[in-house]
Amino acid sequence: MLNQNYEPLSVCNARRALLMLYRQKAEVVEQSEHLVRSLRQKFTVPSVVRLNCYIKRPRQNVRLSKQNIVRRDNRTCQYCGTTQGAMTADHVIPKSQGGEDSWENLVCACVACNNKKGDLSLNRIKMNLLRKPKNPHYITFIQYHLGLPDQRWRPYLFLGNNR
Repeated sequence: MLNQNYEPLSVCNARRALLMLYRQKAEVVEQSEHLVRSLRQKFTVPSVVRLNCYIKRPRQNVRLSKQNIVRRDNRTCQYCGTTQGAMTADHVIPKSQGGEDSWENLVCACVACNNKKGDLSLNRIKMNLLRKPKNPHYITFIQYHLGLPDQRWRPYLFLGNNR
């Protein structure tokens, strides 16, 4: 679903998109090949809809979770660079030393590096981060980490017109 200015707002289900079209609150920008049938009619399910009225909303944040930390860091250990084996989320500043659960303090780590670091600070054990952790922007996160279920979304997520 796009705002009136074509800014991506959210991903909604087909039912909600069809209801918004029926109530004339949105217009179809891209159609899909899927059909929905009622007793008397059939409707083509839209792939992209645009709202008729602009909605002002605060910046949307990506939910902080172990799975999203691993996605943000491309399933790469931020200490040694490996992509092999099980990955977990590690606190850069341990919770026992005042570290908090935040995008800026959590990184993806392999089990070996997580065990090596343990409850110590990076300076104490001479480990370095490959990349400083930061809070991802929700559009960037959708683009690069969640994938695109429908390629028709590419131009509206600022990925270009290549299909």
